[in-house]
Amino acid sequence: MGQFSVGQSVRRVEDQRFLTGHGRYIDDIDLPHQLYAYVLRSPHAHARLRGIDGAAAAAAPGVAAVVTGADLAAEGLGGITFTEGLTNRDGSPIVAPPRPVLAVGKVRHVGDGVALVVAETLAQARDAAELIAVDYDPLPAVTEAAAALAPGAPRIWDEAPGNLCLDWEKGDARAVEAAFRKADHVCRLSLVNNRVIVASLEPRGALGAYDPGTGRYTLYTSSQGSHQVRNSLADKVLKVPRERVRVVTPDVGGGFGMKLFLYPEHALVAWAARRLGRPVKWTPDRSDAFMSDTQGRDHRTTAELALDKNGRFLGLRVSTLGNLGGYLSEFGPMIPTVAGSGMLAGLYVTPAIHVAVKGVFTNTVPTDAYRGAGRPEAAYVVERMADVAARELGLSPAEIRRRNFIPPDAMPFTTALGETYDSGDFARNLDDAMRLANWDGMPARRAAAKARGRRRGIGMSAYIEACGGELEDMAELRFEPNGAVTLLIGTQSSGQGHATAYAQIVADGLGLPLDKVRLVQGDTDQIPYGNGTGGSRSLPVGGNAVGGALRKIVDKGRRIAAIQMEASEADIEFADGVFTVAGTDRRMTIAEVAAAAYDPERQAAGMEFGLAERSVYLPKGTTYPNGCHVAEVEVDIDTGVVTLVAHTVVDDFGRVVNPLLLAGQVHGGIAQGVGQALFESCVYDPETGQLLSGSFVDYRVPRAADLPSFAFATNEVPCLTNPMGIKGAGEAGAIGAPPAVINAIVDALAEFGVTHLDMPATPERVWRAIRDAARARPAGKDA
Repeated sequence: MGQFSVGQSVRRVEDQRFLTGHGRYIDDIDLPHQLYAYVLRSPHAHARLRGIDGAAAAAAPGVAAVVTGADLAAEGLGGITFTEGLTNRDGSPIVAPPRPVLAVGKVRHVGDGVALVVAETLAQARDAAELIAVDYDPLPAVTEAAAALAPGAPRIWDEAPGNLCLDWEKGDARAVEAAFRKADHVCRLSLVNNRVIVASLEPRGALGAYDPGTGRYTLYTSSQGSHQVRNSLADKVLKVPRERVRVVTPDVGGGFGMKLFLYPEHALVAWAARRLGRPVKWTPDRSDAFMSDTQGRDHRTTAELALDKNGRFLGLRVSTLGNLGGYLSEFGPMIPTVAGSGMLAGLYVTPAIHVAVKGVFTNTVPTDAYRGAGRPEAAYVVERMADVAARELGLSPAEIRRRNFIPPDAMPFTTALGETYDSGDFARNLDDAMRLANWDGMPARRAAAKARGRRRGIGMSAYIEACGGELEDMAELRFEPNGAVTLLIGTQSSGQGHATAYAQIVADGLGLPLDKVRLVQGDTDQIPYGNGTGGSRSLPVGGNAVGGALRKIVDKGRRIAAIQMEASEADIEFADGVFTVAGTDRRMTIAEVAAAAYDPERQAAGMEFGLAERSVYLPKGTTYPNGCHVAEVEVDIDTGVVTLVAHTVVDDFGRVVNPLLLAGQVHGGIAQGVGQALFESCVYDPETGQLLSGSFVDYRVPRAADLPSFAFATNEVPCLTNPMGIKGAGEAGAIGAPPAVINAIVDALAEFGVTHLDMPATPERVWRAIRDAARARPAGKDA
């Protein structure tokens, strides 16, 4: 094993560039003679647009154009549409109205774009936007999914009576009914998976350009995949052939699912660049981001679990309301349905499961994928239910999970919801996590905390997720004559360390130094095909595509080496970057072979010039990373302040490419999961639809002081559905952390009679839960 081989903790090769200020993000890109765009956004959550008068703004200094939705509609621009086929339980199509690039006729959430101003400077565009007179006819607003379904609620779309977008189901309802009829015990729980704002370090941004000579558009933007944005922009909005649109993604400062999609601003700057004959740049501020980036989660769920007398799961019934917002984002309806609901089986042998989902329009920002995209929501339901069942039956959290885990010898195992798990040792993860967290020492720590006037709690969650499957990806390896290698691939790093992980795979496969490998991502002109990064797919899919290209490169190199060393191809061996003739001392390095490939005089007739290969990898199945989180908290019962004092994780990600990068991914996911559990909540005024958490003054993200040092270990159970044995890892921390933290808080407050607490567990919410439980406690039942 070499210094930079797969499995080694190699430091990120891209960090020198980032830490010295040489990263190139979207706002670092400027084009000659560019103009600046500003989007005027609606202050109303719901209103008719009676008229927009932009004459004064158009006459303001420096203004090049004032554009409305009516202008764009007159030019035939299309809208942003839901991308996938999805049907209701009765087989009918869901309600999926297109989202206009700028509002037409009506605004449907605070922040809905109503006009675009383009000027010589951003300040001039902002100033001019204040001169636009918009005649709004305010309408009643509704922000909660249940309220939107209630009789008499304001109708957001004429096409959606009762604001119902979809009514979907999965599983066997009859089998579940039968399981409940024979159950010895039934647990019930209603819970909230709170809406979150993505708050990526780098806002989105977009810069459009148009070349009238070629008729081609170029869009620079911060995205999670240039091809997805290109395809939607060309097909849906601009309505031009894809080859007339180039999308370039430079360095990306965080995405978390939110940057996967086409947004109105992408289309606006591209269209305006063509209309005005100059590049147009849009740079959002945080207020823009909070009102226009897709938001995450926002589910209301009721779950029922049937158990036999021994605490074994018999059936699970789940009903969820998913808040989809005022418009459908490109993948929004998939999140509460097919993206996450299949994981409601968790890691358990539950013979019968049924899930029903209603997706609802409300006067809020559209929701879509956020780190985990439906799988965290499912894990939260399952792992809270497991703890509720354990308490009601008098079992420990570990024991009820052990009794119901799918055993390793049952793999491959197909759940009641149709997911086929290929591998995993769930009990081992749990045992290792408990040992690493010193679970058995908790009574002493609990007593010590109580002596200080605090309450200490410990909680676990055993999670599994489906990721890293479905769509294919392509990798291309190109040797330069000097022996360096360029890897072109259609995934997109947004901070994960792709330049390091992919370089390790290439260096390991070809026996090269790490600095001989260069990664190219994010340019649809350079990379002919790609499906971007989302669903923890980059290494399980992209890594295996690279592996296929490596094998092709070695095979072609073997043919070239055989010609150069005048030997039979069958006698050529390759190891550690060197081709040798078996049984002799004749040898050529792969760099020497590459040089020969670029020398026409050294090539055999019919041999392709150069050394380059492409490979497409189509996953034959999904990967199922899994693990166990253990959270330990202390609660100040006088103030309700929760302190996370320890967090332990044992994960199974299959074969690990770089343990250091992996730990960083897990740490980041835990931080986001803890943020949702303890601090983060996107809040709308239920009457006006105003976004009350519209800045970091009102929206609390976790800080360094809020998080302990994490204990992290892995169990490598190779994945059986891809050649490298890799399971996805990027979302796992955000999946396992929230239920573990809430389970720990409920454990800390159990003596007060608290049985459930919705996220986020803010001090005020915890303080009220303690007092409400105390008031409900019968006399003589003091803690």
